[in-house]
Amino acid sequence: MRNLLMKVSYDGTDYNGFQTQPGGHTIQDYLEEAIHRLSGEQLKITASGRTDAGVHARGQVFNFYTASPIPLERWCMALNTWLPEDIVVTEAMEVPEDFHSRRAAKRKTYRYTINANQFPDIFNRRYQIHHYGKLDIEAMRQGLSHLIGTHDYTTFASRKSTKPSHVRTIFDAWIETDTSMCRPGTKDQGIIHTYLTGNGFLQHMVRIIMGTLIEVGEGRRHPDDMRVILEAKNRAAAGPTAMSKGLMLWEVEYDIPSIAETPSIQTT
Repeated sequence: MRNLLMKVSYDGTDYNGFQTQPGGHTIQDYLEEAIHRLSGEQLKITASGRTDAGVHARGQVFNFYTASPIPLERWCMALNTWLPEDIVVTEAMEVPEDFHSRRAAKRKTYRYTINANQFPDIFNRRYQIHHYGKLDIEAMRQGLSHLIGTHDYTTFASRKSTKPSHVRTIFDAWIETDTSMCRPGTKDQGIIHTYLTGNGFLQHMVRIIMGTLIEVGEGRRHPDDMRVILEAKNRAAAGPTAMSKGLMLWEVEYDIPSIAETPSIQTT
């Protein structure tokens, strides 16, 4: 029996999130069906975490146990033949038997994208929200800085959260702006990418942070209000939950040597 780790990218627009649920049509459902078609095994995969409906992933990680003799280097290409075109497995490697994608994850990075140009980008509209009004990006940076550290993030958690503790650590948070598509002489501000790296995130946490941060950018809140909002530990103190389509699971990091150092990752 082998324990295989895989990395998958997906456009979550048309799916009911990553995790299997009664309504079906999830990323997990399609991955498990592809594995069944390929190896004949009915199994459950374990992911680094769930993503909600409409949320995308550049680097979701999952693992599963298999008795299949299929060579490691064939898994990615073979699985992709059975997957929809908006789900692509990009890496595969064998990991220790006790490896668990969620419990072993040390750092996760999410990216949230805002198109702050006057007009929407029809080619990237599935991966960004459009905000044509002026945003104070520097104020957003200042507000974001108040969230770095170890805190109780109850304010930025869904009211439906069932986690026993809302204490998490955000290691880093920053904003990058791409102005390459801005039209000279216009009010275009570019594409605003906000990155948050932490040891874990609560349900809707990044989206609530972004909904509140947008209000800072609009001048409806002061950057220092983010500290007060955080300390309130009350969901009502924060802004709205930003739309899911702007959110992407960017990267999941592990510190297990067999993952960090072994050059056997197969990329297709």
